[in-house]
Amino acid sequence: MEYTYLGATGLKVSRLCLGTMNFGLNTDEKEAFRIMDAALDAGINFFDTANMYGSRGSVGRAGLTEEIIGRWFKQGGGRREKVVLATKVFADMHDENDGPNGGGGLSAYKIRRHLEASLKRLQTDHVEICYMHEFEPHAPWEELYGAFDVFKNAGKLDYIGCSNFAARQICYAHSYAQTTNRLGPVVSQHRYNLLSRLPEIELNPTCQELGLGVVIFSPLGMGKLSGSYRKTISENQRSHKFDGKLEPELLAKLQGFSEICDRLGESEAHVAVNWILSNPAVTSVIMGPRTVEQLDTIHALDFTIPEECMRELDAIFPGYDPAPGVYRR
Repeated sequence: MEYTYLGATGLKVSRLCLGTMNFGLNTDEKEAFRIMDAALDAGINFFDTANMYGSRGSVGRAGLTEEIIGRWFKQGGGRREKVVLATKVFADMHDENDGPNGGGGLSAYKIRRHLEASLKRLQTDHVEICYMHEFEPHAPWEELYGAFDVFKNAGKLDYIGCSNFAARQICYAHSYAQTTNRLGPVVSQHRYNLLSRLPEIELNPTCQELGLGVVIFSPLGMGKLSGSYRKTISENQRSHKFDGKLEPELLAKLQGFSEICDRLGESEAHVAVNWILSNPAVTSVIMGPRTVEQLDTIHALDFTIPEECMRELDAIFPGYDPAPGVYRR
């Protein structure tokens, strides 16, 4: 397993991050335990979850995923000690005790209640990273940082991160932290893949310049880049919703992508993840296996895409031209 520093911190994390969003929904507890054990055995030390995971619409229950992880930690054997754990706060947890504060948000009230609840579900006294799951347009930064300071000063939290923030919003968070002599967000989690290259314009460069790590979710574009269009898709796969519904233009791109992967002798999923990791701005890529067999994504670290193939991928999935130099001065 490859490791790298998380942005401008002294914390080292694996280049592949174990996403747990399927635990409790598409993956039962027994299989989730197998996946987490296998991930540790493979050298993956970076685990990602969120307080809202475990529910989807009317199915499941928010908090269930954290409970499963907590019961796995409870087995001991150094499981908790070996994991760099990240969770998130912002979402509506559908707790009637939250009353009018139950909707999405990041008030000091909500950060305190929800992060404390996450620690209980996870059966741990701290988390390494807590992401602000979305940008909070109402609460001022002094309120947010003050709430997180309580947890940091108590040893319950090491770092904070941003998830789904725009580049300008990351700058707001970073600037206020510097002004008040705080350690601001150390990592941004956002979508980036061959089908979604918009972060190359501002988001990824902003993170690089400010020293934030970059953790990528949806590396397979909700399953579109997995090659699933060539296979029978089960109902519990994310790509099932696109089965037989892909537009001809996109289908042609995916077929061209598959041809490159076939020449390389690698699966579409491995090439898609490898392509993301080749970007110097990227720290780690989240994979969200439903089964222990899907941990074979680890093989994405075992090869290099030739330059010729990288150019072909750019031709199929064009990126964005930077502004002329005169506009960047």
